Formats: sequence, C-alpha cells, structure tokens
Amino acid sequence: MSFWNNWELRYRVAGLFGLVACLVVSGLGFYLYVSVKQAMETRVDYALIGRVEHFRNLFHALYDIKQMEERPELFESMLGNEQDVRMFKRVDEAPFIVVNPGNLLPPSMPVVPVDKAIGINSLRTSTTTDGVKVRWVTALAMLGTSQDRIEITAAYVMTQESRMLSAYLYRVIAAVVLTALLTTALAFIILSRGLRPIKHMRDKAAEITPTKLSVRFGMTDAPPELRSLTAAFDAMLDRLEKGYQHLNQFSADLAHEVRTPVNIMMGQSQVALQQARSPAEYEQVLESNVEELSRMARIIENILFLANADQENPVADQVEIDVPTELEKIAEYFEPLAAEKNMSFEVTASGKMFANLIMWRRTVNNLVLNAIRYGKPGTTIQLTSAHTAVADTISVVNQYDASTPIDTDRIFDRFYRGDESRSVYTESNGLGLSIVRAIMRLHRGTASVAHLGEENAVVFTLEFPGKTIRR
Repeated sequence: MSFWNNWELRYRVAGLFGLVACLVVSGLGFYLYVSVKQAMETRVDYALIGRVEHFRNLFHALYDIKQMEERPELFESMLGNEQDVRMFKRVDEAPFIVVNPGNLLPPSMPVVPVDKAIGINSLRTSTTTDGVKVRWVTALAMLGTSQDRIEITAAYVMTQESRMLSAYLYRVIAAVVLTALLTTALAFIILSRGLRPIKHMRDKAAEITPTKLSVRFGMTDAPPELRSLTAAFDAMLDRLEKGYQHLNQFSADLAHEVRTPVNIMMGQSQVALQQARSPAEYEQVLESNVEELSRMARIIENILFLANADQENPVADQVEIDVPTELEKIAEYFEPLAAEKNMSFEVTASGKMFANLIMWRRTVNNLVLNAIRYGKPGTTIQLTSAHTAVADTISVVNQYDASTPIDTDRIFDRFYRGDESRSVYTESNGLGLSIVRAIMRLHRGTASVAHLGEENAVVFTLEFPGKTIRR
C-alpha cells in the first residue's frame, strides 16, 4: 500500500487505464477466440457429416461390395485431408479399406442406422498425442441392390484448425499487450498535460505563508471543475487573510488596553516607593491598583466570553421574556447614571419574545450604557420593541453630538472606539458592542446600527428570530 501511495496521480490513473484496457481487450479477445473456435468446430462437423453422407449415397447408387474390394484406392482418395481417417467394413467383420495414417484409435460411439440422417450429436471427440482434436462418426450404408450394409467410420483431424487457432491466440495476446501499453502511454501523456493546472495550484499554494496571505490562485483559464475549486480556495484565503488581520489587530488592541492600566499601576507604585509614605497614602495607591486590576479583570472576562461565543454553539435556556417589564427595569436601573448627563428614558414596548434572559439583559444593558456614554447630554434615550412573525426587534435610539465620528462598518469590532476617544483613557474597554453582536449571533439574530443624519441620532437594532423562524 505504501508503494501505491508513493505513486503520483498520473502514474496511478495511467496504470489503471492500462489495466482496464487490458481487461476489456482480453475479454473481447477471449470472446472472439471462443467464437472462432466454435465456428471452426461446427464447420468441421458438418464437413465430416457431408462426406460420410456422400459415401452413403455413393454406395447405394453405384457399387457392390465386390467392386469396392477390387478398387480400394478409389475411396482412399475421396477425402481431402491426408491425416483424416476412413474405414469401411462389413458389419461384424474386419475392415476391407483402412486409411488411418496416424493409427488413431476410434472412441466409443453409436452407429447411425441406414434410415437415419447423421446429426452432430452422433459425433465424438478424441485427441491425438500432440493435443489435436479429432472428430469421429460411424454410420451404416446400404450397398446397391444387394442389401449388404457397410459400416463407415470417418474422422477429421483438426490439425490445420489447431494451427489457425494457435496463431489467432498469439495475435489476440499481442493485441492485448500492445493495447495495454499504448493505452497506458497515451493516458500518461494526456494526464500529464491535463494535470498541469494542479501543478500550478501546488506551486501557488507553496507561495502562501503567514506573511504572504495575499497570494491567490486566480486560475481563470483552468477547467470548470478546477476553476470552481480555486475560486473556493481563493474565497477561503480571503476569509483567512481577513481573520489573520483581525487577529493581529485584536492582539495589538489587547496589548494597548492592557498596557495602560499596567503602566498606571507601575507609575503609581514607583512614585510611592521613592520615599516613605503614610499608611493613608499607601492605602490610596493600593485602592487605585485594585481599580486598575478590576478593569483588567473585566477585559479578561469579556475576552473569554467572546472566545466562547466564537464557537457559535446555539444558545440554550431560552425563556419567554416580557419585553415592556424588562425594558422598564433596565431604564430604572440606568436612570441615576443617565441623570448625571441630564438624560432620560422613553420606553415604548409591548409583547413577549424568547431569548436567554441573562444574555438578553446584557445585550440591552450594553446598548443603553453606550447610549449614555456617547449620547448628547439633555436628550432622551428611546427604548422600543416591535414584533412580527419572523422577527422580534429591540431598538435603542439616542441623539449624539454631530462632531462625534460614527463608523457604522466597524462599530461592532472588538476594541473599536472613535478616533478621538481611542486616545483617551476611559472606563470603556471597547468590547461592549462586540459582545452585543456575539450574543445576537448565538441567538441566530443580528445586531445593526443606523445613522439618522437629520436628527443627529443613532439607532441600534437587535433582531431576534420570530416564531416562524424558531420552528
């Protein structure tokens, strides 16, 4: 098996083509050989029967037994094959004419009566010492008007037919070998040319490295089957390149987020250790460090949640949620924080929906917290719901400062914040909206954002599967 596995595909297929051609031509040659052999044997049988019938007619019309005994050479020359056997005798007497150059011994066979035609079933077969078939027949003939009966024994030695069949068999074997060799060679040449696109794919694949993910197969002139395959590979490489870039960006953003609290803790600790401090000053440093460690702990917790969400296992423990009640609870919970920016809530909701309650609350909480953090002071945050057969929708609408940049294409990316806020150290770690999108993906739903320019408002929409989709 290891020997076979080491063969290149073109050698394997060419070899299999040659084997198939050998089997097909061998079967066809065997069929033709058997057919020719049967045809020759049938022709020999009828020729032998015809000759014996000719003797029977000749005896009945022209001769009596005395004339036959006086001129035996006349009958000896009436059969064409020099190796054939002719024996004539009276019933229960010794033969008076014997032509048997090979001294062949007749097999046991029935004697065809005078009044019965000779059939193929009356013939018997024997073989010579060199394996040549001999066909035998014995029949009775009426001699003239004397009512004497002559027993005719004749045999046909298939020497010429055996030579012809042997020559034919050698030609069939030669044809099989030649066909197998030609088929293998032609298949190898065709496959070598036909598999060139695969060699091109191999060379292109060898060029792809982590630093050269932009290489594409791009085989527009390949056969349709390979063209669709290379298109699928190129699409896969697009996704891998995008994912690799996303991973690199994620690593850079994570390092950026973790570096800030670490630098703060190191700076505070180094300043505190430069001279002796009072217990209250040490306590203040420790409290600040604990605050930064808590921030790092939240970042780690959120990253772990996103890593688990990437497995895309369907969310379990979905329950029926009373939407107005839950939105009112959320508005009431965040009301003190919103009041610090002179913001308020307006809840317009109805109906019920199915979702994991803890994740549902976390999703809406993140949107509300984002609206408070980046919303325009003195405005109203609207929490609304809508229900159709295919989707249950939750919307969070807030107004914002027109100078605040909103990139709707990247706003759900991990660690994404606006350019201005990115350089500012805030409580936000840039993972809240990524968690929103991850939770919606687990619910087989979607999270989207729309920009209402005329109203300077941004609308975050959560679309959960409705009744007909959940079924």
